[in-house]
Amino acid sequence: MSDEHIRGLRDALSHSPNNPPLLKLLAEALTQQGQHLEAEDVWKELLKVQPNGEDARMGLARCYFEQGKDQAAIVICEEILGNESDHAHANLLMARCQYRMGNLAEATDAYRNAKTKDGSIYEPAFEELLDTQGVGLNESDDVDDSMYTIDRPDIKFANVGGMETLKDEIRMKIIHPLAHPELFKAYGKSIGGGLLLYGPPGCGKTHIARATAGEVDAHFLPVGISDVLDMWIGSSEKNLTQLFEQARSHKPCVVFFDEVDALAASRRDMRQSAGRQLINTFLSELDGINQNNDGLLIMAATNAPWHLDSAFRRPGRFDRILFVPPPDQNARAAILRVLLADKPTDKVDVDVIARKTEHFSGADLKGVLDVCVEDKLRIALASGKPEPMTTKDILKAVKKVKPSTREWLSSAKNHALYSNQDGTYDDVLTYLNIKK
Repeated sequence: MSDEHIRGLRDALSHSPNNPPLLKLLAEALTQQGQHLEAEDVWKELLKVQPNGEDARMGLARCYFEQGKDQAAIVICEEILGNESDHAHANLLMARCQYRMGNLAEATDAYRNAKTKDGSIYEPAFEELLDTQGVGLNESDDVDDSMYTIDRPDIKFANVGGMETLKDEIRMKIIHPLAHPELFKAYGKSIGGGLLLYGPPGCGKTHIARATAGEVDAHFLPVGISDVLDMWIGSSEKNLTQLFEQARSHKPCVVFFDEVDALAASRRDMRQSAGRQLINTFLSELDGINQNNDGLLIMAATNAPWHLDSAFRRPGRFDRILFVPPPDQNARAAILRVLLADKPTDKVDVDVIARKTEHFSGADLKGVLDVCVEDKLRIALASGKPEPMTTKDILKAVKKVKPSTREWLSSAKNHALYSNQDGTYDDVLTYLNIKK
């Protein structure tokens, strides 16, 4: 970033001093220029406007690190990890701070956590530093429960826009059995089981899973691919078993597997026995062969349910499969209100925008606003005067973004029409207004 660019940002901020995007751009520009003391002040100003802003907190922590204020950086990283324990880059920065302070064991643990949460993180020079200190970074250690963080979500169905049919299905499968266990036991229905959510990416499957846990005041254990898969033979199965054991010790607990098709792909498509063994372990844990799974609520999400092994669809496993469609018009309006809450606007009519964004996912709507913000920033940087976003501005950005759900819906339509003998995917046809 040039000095001229920084001057332009400062000039723009003089007209809109509490503008979060401008404050963030200036802080990042100063950081890139190595002006960390000045960047620190700007990050702090941004935090006054957005006290819970994750980007601002990470930016300030990095500024502290660059200035050698390791303890201050650690405090911020601990705050971030307290709210979001799987934040890979907070773990990575924590590792660097701890190493520089001479806390080698803590640095190693934090770096391992960073790599576990984000498989793309690889710092060979830093790993060599840790290894040469004799902390054994590359040793194959036993997995312990601390790898999996369980929390109690503070969101409920009221915080999820739309999806009323889906909420009703979840109430019958999960919420009512917990609230009225005696009624369900009278009919021989156990408390637990599995729900498989499928639909286009970016449509809120993870959000509805967290809200489900919040609705019943249950613990929530999110599971990603990197939490289970391991290059060493037998380690993936051990990870999966320990994960279930931890969930059982925190009943009632909602265990949510994201991208479950990566862990439960059809065994017919597998050439290696290792993948088959992992699936067998998964099925065994779902069945609770050696443990009692009452009070253990299993939810999973996938964009490709047709790739799952058919054994996962049997009763007691993922015996209910629910379609999570792109948000409807009312849900899109609700999403837009949330996304626009911290942005400068001028009488934006979210209902008009919602009508013009059919098939847009929540992620697509965020992309629309990102495009709009970039357009407004270009104008602001040229004129030195920031202007709020209007309905017209956002509708202009809508034309530049294509809904990502279309490709998925096209593929799902083919499966629903030609590989749907049991009617599993009829909801897709209903959504598309197609009659079989």
